Formats: sequence, C-alpha cells, structure tokens
Amino acid sequence: MCGIVAYTGKRNAQQILVEGLRKLEYRGYDSSGVCIQVGEKLNLVRAKGKLVELDNALKTAPVTGNVGIGHTRWATHGAPSVANAHPHTSEDGKFAVVHNGIIENYSIIKAVLEKEGVVFRSETDTEVIVHLVSKFYKALPNGGGKPGDLAKAVSEALTHLEGAFGIVVVSAHEPGVLVGARRGSPLVLGVGENELFLASDVAPIVEHTQKVVYLDDNDMVVLNGTYKITNQANAEVRREVQNIEFSAEEVARGNFPHFMLKEIFEQPNTVLNSLRGRVLPDGTAKLQGLNLVTQELRSIQRIIIAACGTSFYAGKVGEYLIEELSGIPVEVEYASEFRYRNPIITDRTLVFVISQSGETADTLAALREAKQKGATVLGICNVVGSSIARETDGGVYLHAGPEIGVASTKAFTSQVTVLTLIALLLGRMRRTSPDEGMKICKALNKIPDQIKEILQLNDQIKSIAKEIKDHTNFLFLGRGYNYPVAMEGALKLKEISYIHAEGYPAAEMKHGPIALIDSNMPTVVIAPSDGLFDKVLSNMQEVKARGGKIIAITDAEANLGKLADWTIIIPKTMHMLTPLLSVVPLQLLAYHVAVMRGCDVDTPRNLAKSVTVE
Repeated sequence: MCGIVAYTGKRNAQQILVEGLRKLEYRGYDSSGVCIQVGEKLNLVRAKGKLVELDNALKTAPVTGNVGIGHTRWATHGAPSVANAHPHTSEDGKFAVVHNGIIENYSIIKAVLEKEGVVFRSETDTEVIVHLVSKFYKALPNGGGKPGDLAKAVSEALTHLEGAFGIVVVSAHEPGVLVGARRGSPLVLGVGENELFLASDVAPIVEHTQKVVYLDDNDMVVLNGTYKITNQANAEVRREVQNIEFSAEEVARGNFPHFMLKEIFEQPNTVLNSLRGRVLPDGTAKLQGLNLVTQELRSIQRIIIAACGTSFYAGKVGEYLIEELSGIPVEVEYASEFRYRNPIITDRTLVFVISQSGETADTLAALREAKQKGATVLGICNVVGSSIARETDGGVYLHAGPEIGVASTKAFTSQVTVLTLIALLLGRMRRTSPDEGMKICKALNKIPDQIKEILQLNDQIKSIAKEIKDHTNFLFLGRGYNYPVAMEGALKLKEISYIHAEGYPAAEMKHGPIALIDSNMPTVVIAPSDGLFDKVLSNMQEVKARGGKIIAITDAEANLGKLADWTIIIPKTMHMLTPLLSVVPLQLLAYHVAVMRGCDVDTPRNLAKSVTVE
C-alpha cells in the first residue's frame, strides 16, 4: 500500500526513482510523484493515474539531480488527484516529504497550523508532516541552516505524530541529505557503493545492491554519504546489514504476460522450496525456526491462527490439518477483529500469525495483542527481515521468493505447505503414528510434480474461461479441507475480474444460496474422491435440478457421471493435501477470466498488495 523510493549518490536520481516506483506498482496506487534536489532548489513533478503519466510529465520537464524522493500513492485521505499526490512540500518549497501510513491526529495538528497561518494545498493527512518539519526547522537557532538541523527538525516533528508512518524527508537547505523514519510502516535502507537508498521494500533496491538494513519501529536514519540510525531516545543504534535472498530477475516478469501467471507457474518450485530440508525420513518435520523445545510444543493446549485475506483461508486449511493430526483445538481469527474482542489467551495458548509480506497492519496488531496477553507468537511469512519476522518469538519462512501480483497465488500454496509441516510435527508428538507420518511425507514430496501436471491443463482451463467470462455471479462449493479452497477461489475471481463470487461449504447451499441458482449463475464445485464425495455429489444434483451450470474440480478416481458441464481433472493425493492441488485450477480460471474481461490482473482496482494501514 503506497510505495516509497529515495536515493542519494552520484547517479541521475530521476531514472532511479521512476524505475524504483515501477518495481512498486504491485503495491497498488492511484497517483505518483518525485521531488529531486538540484543545488538549493527542490523540483517537484506529480501526476494522477499510472506511472506512464509521471513519465510523460518528466519527459516534458526532465530534472537532473543526484538526490531525490519518489512515491506511489494509494488514496486514504483525499481523492486521487495531482494536489493529493506525494511528495508534499512546505509553503516555501524548501522541504518535501513522502509518507506511507496514516497520521491519526492530523486534523488536530492541521487546525493548530492553520491558526498559525499555514495554508494547506491538499486533503491529505501527510501534508501536516512537511509543515511541522518546516516549522521546527525555522525555530532552531538562527532559523536552522547548520548541517544536522534537518534531522533535528524531523525528530521534533515525529514526537507530535500519532499513527503509522514510513517517511522520507528532503530539504533544499541540506544538499545530499535524506532523513527517513518508520513507525508501523516498513522502511528499508539499501547500502550500495557510494550511494544509499530508502524504500518501502527491497524490490526497488535489489538491482542496485544486495545489502540492506531493515529499520525497526521508531528508528530514524540520516543519509549523507554514510548513514546513521537513531532510536526514539535519539541514541545511535546499529542494525544488522543483511543480504537480499533473491535477484533482480526474480522481480521481473520474464516471458510471462503478467506476474500473476508467472507466480502460478512457479508453484512447483515454491512448494518444493517450502519443503526442502524440512521433511524427515522418520515421518516427521524439522522446523528449527519455531525456537521452541519439544516440551514446550507438547504442553500446548490450544492454537489460534490470525491472518487476513488469502492467508486467512490458508489458516483455515491449517486448522483442519492441526486438529486432525495432533488433536489440538484450533481457532482461526480474522486478524482485523482479533484485538478488538478481548481474546482469551493463557500461557498454554500458541498463536500463529500468517502474512505473505510480514507487514500486514491488522496481523501485526494481532501479534502485539497476543504478546501483550502473554502468548507465545510464531510467524509464517515470506519476507526475510519483515516486521512480523522480527517481532514474533520464532516462525517459518515460506521461501517462495518475491510475490508481485496483488492477488496472492504461490504464497497460498506455500503457506498451506508450511502449515502441513507444522501439523505433522505436532501430530507426531501426540497421536500421528510413524507409518501415517511417512505416508504424509511421501505424498507431500509428490505435490510439486502433481502441480506441474495441473499446469499442463492451462489451455483447457482457458477454454472454459472463454465460455463463462460474461457471467456476473459465481458460487464456489467445497467440503472439509476444500471449503477454505472454495472461499479462496471465490476471492481470486472477485479480486481480479470484479465478478461477484461467494465461497460456501457445499451443504450450506441449501440454507440460502440455492435461491440464487439458475442458468446464469455457474457453480464451481471441488469434488475429490474422499470420504465426502457422495455428499458433494448430492449437492451437485441439487444445482443441476435448478438449471445451474457446474465446473467440477475432481481427481482421476472420481466418477461424476454427467453432472458437470466442464470437468478439470487433478491428480489423486491424500485428502488432507488436496487444497495444494485443487486451488491451482481456480487460480488459472480466475486469471484467464480476468484477462478476457480486459482487467488489470497484476494491479486490480482499489487493492494493494501489502495492507499496511488499518
């Protein structure tokens, strides 16, 4: 959600900023802008809409300078417009700021500043930041002007802000200097050869340097040839310099028309990476990152999983897995609701938080609430160095590589893979036999190749999409392990094609949704040949009796007769592992429908990849 790029060095800042913003498009945005320092002047260029509009503006009036800040905005306060686009500048044009997050007390600050004569030019909460910096800079001895005064002014401004922010400030008064700070919104420092970067995540940095520093909450960093990080008490602190684990090529589309399709086709490798080194010959799993001894894991009486969106549906699959294999009661909570309902947590409650980015604001809030109540909190995330990775007591990385498409695909299957390993580990400590454990491990190791088989059905799924793309409502049905997959399939279709879709437990169809079924509302049914197959078959009969069209996802052993109008055959696996296979055709179906409807698949309207504000 929103994107920040900043640069100071010897190269042309304009090109680096614009290319960096392009790497952040996946986060979602409605306007963009750059501010480049040239001598003792700040040159501001902003545009509404896609980055091509900013490109065109810069072609008309190019700016040459070695220091600058850039931003892609996802509207919160104020509609998309040039006036509301970042960067925002002070009245005298000597200071500029870019900001991710929300300043919760901005209206109070704005009222105070307006009484002091400040004229606001936007509807944003961000604008108060730059006016505060300007105000405190001018209040310094001699009205500021000494090296380090910008940092003092920013530090003072931060003490007045409530809410979440990642910011970078530049000033005409201090050539070559950038000041960044974070509280609740990620900010990463890139350390190159005679150049430094700041960004919302590593995507804009990786092509320039592999060395990064993940700033902690309440850190402020000053870039001036070198860098200095201070904490809330203004004491200098040292943060570890880490190496980015992926290459610039991994954040490129390659030969695929969209990142989403590339990431769907990466799943055989990403699932394999999630399994690598973690499946043991004795039928259990090895997950060292959990940082819990065996006795601690044995003492757990209850598990809570908190997540949002696709990660929530992966958590629902995890609930079924953990309860079946270990017998530990599991609750899956929407992270956005968790901390507002005073959850019951004891010292024998284990909390898992799941987030692809590791920066989801609601999930971070749930994490902190659980820790406040004394729970052990473990994270399942994809981004090394993310806030969740740093704030949890331990956890498991997905190793799925960067996911750029807003609609999550490979992260879901990697999350389910990791949850299967966690369930297996807990189960082998409690009630899962070695023989059953080895059976699960053997089936897990086959999953990557089985996903490859499904991907070979891409053309068939594309032809089905062509026949159904003009419908405006869909129902997705599944039972047991495939009920969460039905919800995830519906979410994918909604996210990228803007078609209304709902996911339901198949038996619940009779309790309301069946009233909607007719020939204009296709039903997608997940029907593997497991213990619930006959029940799902009955549900399909009910759909057909009302003239409904059915797209069936089933395995090669199932016999659907003539119930389905279209049938997609997936390989046979253990019932608990079917979500890893059944979800792939749903991802492809949603993708092809969206493309055929002319939708922006990688950056769907109104959505952001990483939701870093409540």
